[in-house]
Amino acid sequence: MRDAWGALNDKTRREILTLLRSRPHTAGELCDQFDLTAATVSHHLAVLKEAGLVRTSRRAQTIIYSLNTTVLQDVLTYLLGVTRK
Repeated sequence: MRDAWGALNDKTRREILTLLRSRPHTAGELCDQFDLTAATVSHHLAVLKEAGLVRTSRRAQTIIYSLNTTVLQDVLTYLLGVTRK
């Protein structure tokens, strides 16, 4: 869970997750949404993937990023458990 917390600690990564909530995106589509270099967005995506918050699939030469709802549900379940005490 610690990796997820670290990943969620960054505003850009939270914004990426918000974008992915509507539908899967390519890295290029995500880059278009930010005033950041492609390398910076790629780093944020790598952190999110390492934390298990996003999944990737490949279509030919394109990588598609989508939410890993299982991990997000675990995070939300943890938060709800903490706030009930």
